[in-house]
Order: sequence, then C-alpha cells, then structure tokens
Amino acid sequence: MVNFIVGPQGSGKTKWLIERANEDMKEGNGNIMFIDVDDNHIFSLDSSVRLINAMEFNIKDIESFYGFLCGIIGRDYDVEKIYVDGIYKILPLKIEDLEKLKEILNPIGEKFGTDFYIGADYGIEEIPGKLKDNCIELAME
Repeated sequence: MVNFIVGPQGSGKTKWLIERANEDMKEGNGNIMFIDVDDNHIFSLDSSVRLINAMEFNIKDIESFYGFLCGIIGRDYDVEKIYVDGIYKILPLKIEDLEKLKEILNPIGEKFGTDFYIGADYGIEEIPGKLKDNCIELAME
C-alpha cells in the first residue's frame, strides 16, 4: 500500500517518518528502508534501518523513481516498508504525480508485500478525494 504523509513544511513529516521507521524495525520481521536526499538522519535512524541517499542515483522523474524502488525490492525481497523523505527535492511533485505514484506503486507493493510511506508537502484539503484514504495528515506542531 502507498501512504502519503501530508502536511505543510515544518509539520513534522520527517520526524514522523523516522519514528515510524525505527518502531517498525523493532516490531517487524522484514527489512526497513529509509530513502532521503542526504545522510543527515543516519544517527536518528535505528542502525538496522537501511538509509539510502537518493541523490546518488540520478533520479529525474516518476518513472526513474519507480525503477529505483523496484531495484531496491528486487535486490531484497524481505523489504517490508520503504519510507521516503524529501522526495520533492528530487522531483517536483504535483498532485497528479501523487496519483501516478499510487497507481504504479500499489501493484508492486501488493505483489511483494511492501508498504510505502512518502512525505509530501500538501495539506489534506489539496488532496483529491480518491487519494485521501491513502493520506496521513500531520498538522503544524
């Protein structure tokens, strides 16, 4: 399943993603990946969570991001959850891009039992109705 963690910049999406990744690492049976645009959170994440700096992989659009995620899952079938922070620093994500991400990632997630948690700088009021069930809204702290 694809989940979007939505809220304005500064609402705590990064903190939420890190906390959930750490909790899932302790509770889960599979591997947890955390994709970011730098290595700044290496000490905030449980040492068993795999931190991947997406800036090192020449991701230019939704399709190459999809291929990147498929490569991660293809290399390790035990990937239970993938957390993505700062994607908007790699790709300019529009609302329709969120819809496309859901559309292309749901089948691969279902096939391999992988859940995706992707931070997005949108308020819940900006999200189309068909995506709202896939959103977790964070308010300003």
